[in-house]
Amino acid sequence: MPCLHHSLSTLPSFAKSADKTAKKSTFASCKTLQIRAMRAVVQRVTSASVEVDGHMVSEIGPGLLVLVGLHESDTDSNADYICRKVLNMRLFTNESTGRGWDQNVMQRNYEVLLVSQFTLYGVLKGNKPDFHVAMPPQKAKPFYESLVDKFRKAYRPDAIKDGVFGAMMKVNIVNDGPVTMQLDSSQSSK
Repeated sequence: MPCLHHSLSTLPSFAKSADKTAKKSTFASCKTLQIRAMRAVVQRVTSASVEVDGHMVSEIGPGLLVLVGLHESDTDSNADYICRKVLNMRLFTNESTGRGWDQNVMQRNYEVLLVSQFTLYGVLKGNKPDFHVAMPPQKAKPFYESLVDKFRKAYRPDAIKDGVFGAMMKVNIVNDGPVTMQLDSSQSSK
């Protein structure tokens, strides 16, 4: 939820000093409201693929492309939540009944392509991106690999594909809908 504040120019002069104090406390609380969770951007696709150095490393047909951002404070419970929610998201039409938003990727026997993307935790400092809250690469690589394993154990190992951690990847997708959802594992405590 964005932090809101007033413009001092729109307030009467007697309210300006009170508003300055309110702004300081509003901005202080905004800093404490930062999301500390694993983040996933889930896209329903008719096809998706990942290339590294001109070579295809993974591709799927219909299913989900999941861009995964790891926060420096993520734990196994965050990974469990993301895995469970992604696999159970009802983003597909039930072809036998015609009902939309009725089936998940497993019910349709579709595939999932996971792609590690630390830039999901980028913030702009001026015009330059800063990624200081993303999990550091030496910790993130084994954590991401364990997330991929969770998906494979929870579904079918052959239905879960992934990119190459830390590589410059070209991700090609045909978004179906388009349907794009964002998930944060902090929602698991609600």
